[in-house]
Amino acid sequence: MALAPVGPEAAFFRVLDQHRVSLIESLKEGRGEAPCKEAPRKEASSSEILASIENIIQDIITSLARNEAPFLTLDNRSNWGNIKFEDSVGLQMIPHCTTKKIKSDSAKSAPRFALILKILSMIYKLVQSNTYATKRDIYYTDIQLFGNQSVVDNIIIDISCMLKVPRRNLHILSTSKGLIAGNLSYIEEDGTKVNCSYCTTAVAVPSNIQGIRNLVTDAKFLLIVEKDATFQRLLDDNFCSKLSPCIIITGKGVPDLNTRLLVKKLWDTFHLPIFTLVDADPHGIEIMCIYKYGSLSMSFEAHNLTVPTIRWLGLLPSDIERLNIPRGTLIPLTKQDQMKLDSILKRPYVTYQPFWKKEMEIMAELKMKAEIQALTFISSDYLSRVYLPNKLQFGGWI
Repeated sequence: MALAPVGPEAAFFRVLDQHRVSLIESLKEGRGEAPCKEAPRKEASSSEILASIENIIQDIITSLARNEAPFLTLDNRSNWGNIKFEDSVGLQMIPHCTTKKIKSDSAKSAPRFALILKILSMIYKLVQSNTYATKRDIYYTDIQLFGNQSVVDNIIIDISCMLKVPRRNLHILSTSKGLIAGNLSYIEEDGTKVNCSYCTTAVAVPSNIQGIRNLVTDAKFLLIVEKDATFQRLLDDNFCSKLSPCIIITGKGVPDLNTRLLVKKLWDTFHLPIFTLVDADPHGIEIMCIYKYGSLSMSFEAHNLTVPTIRWLGLLPSDIERLNIPRGTLIPLTKQDQMKLDSILKRPYVTYQPFWKKEMEIMAELKMKAEIQALTFISSDYLSRVYLPNKLQFGGWI
């Protein structure tokens, strides 16, 4: 039998444990109840989803009977004017937001109108027969019709928003790109037992987060790693063993829905301190903000996806000078980087994160960005041996 990894002494986790206590206390105060007793949100039943689709088709038939060109009404998911921000939830779509019409008699929108109906009919059959398909499956039913996968992906999000139900309730799954490792075990919907504690390998994030059960962990923290290369390096350095018990996860860049759902599920279940390790650049900050506060396009599902308790562990722009990282390892900000940084600084949640704002201002002043790999200038294993342990032990997060 393999021995469980032996991590640091209990004193190492003192600040982390205090942080967790403060998170739970804040949660209780904010909701007026213990976090474990939060009532689950009622999800639409299969019959309700079928009825919603039938109503849409009935409206189209009615329009045609009146010799009127039918249209579909979609919430405008790309308009910041349709968004409100709450520090406890993140970016949310307002109830009465502006909409856009997808007209059947417009040369510009008629193809999209037809594609939405096509995918709606497929969803109807899936829900009715209680079967599932992946987004890729749907795309491959007619490659020429859809053109590319992103067309299918965007229409599925539009339908999810239009019907006001999470994508998984539409019986559409997606292949996960995320990976997870560390002190965690669970049982998948089909009964498969998964143990993520083999420290030199990672487990693929499940494709049906809703279906996993019997989650067990003793982890002291969860670390979200932006890039797969950094995640693999931490595995190679036995990070999960040296800082056991812990969990690390990566969405391999911009996270897919399943990775975000898993991070949310781990927070809701265990209320672990969660930290992000991203490049000190606008793209890395954007990814961190998606995990923490959500995205514009998925704001209608914020309650299921966001974890506002997430903290920024590194790489901080202020670390560049503090650690004397040579200027030769830094990369000049491009025009696109500067535009992205300016955009983030104008977002509503920055007001609630003055320390984040200060770090972004440092980046703007330096006009430089740094990848996590820049730390290898100090030593090849500096990230796992010194940087992360020190930050976690002494509370070096914001």
